[in-house]
Amino acid sequence: MDLTTYVDNLRHQLAVAAEASGEDARALAERLTAPMDSAVRLTLLDALSAAADEITRDLAPGSVDLRLRGGSPDFVVTLPPSDEDAHVEASSEPAPPQAPQDGDEGAMTRINLRLPEHLKVQIEAAANRDGLSANAWLVRAATAALEPSSRPTRRAPRGAQRYTGWVR
Repeated sequence: MDLTTYVDNLRHQLAVAAEASGEDARALAERLTAPMDSAVRLTLLDALSAAADEITRDLAPGSVDLRLRGGSPDFVVTLPPSDEDAHVEASSEPAPPQAPQDGDEGAMTRINLRLPEHLKVQIEAAANRDGLSANAWLVRAATAALEPSSRPTRRAPRGAQRYTGWVR
């Protein structure tokens, strides 16, 4: 979806409204529209994202995701499985994972995550300490948690001696 048409339409409507107020208003409108381009695009993306969230709530267990690729938003719709699909899945073996299609290796998706306020503050502080955004810090933490080398190898067997507490 190309947002340029919508941004240009808004720019045109502003110019038409300013034209009615005279030359000074038209000149001011022209000076304001160029810097507002990115703000308008972000506002449109926020509106599209909110719409995708509302549709996903109504479509559950299906979903609608908004993905940004090269500055253009794309919708990805995952339909809920039908009763017939569920029957076929239950009677067949699971399908092997599919290799990503061309250009999908770096595909990004959006997830809404609800955190307690104190945890959000700690994440933001850790991200600032590492010189990262909170999103980049969370991606790094999730990646590290999913890597086999970062998982604990083994716990002590039950009944084994373990000591806890403080040492001075």
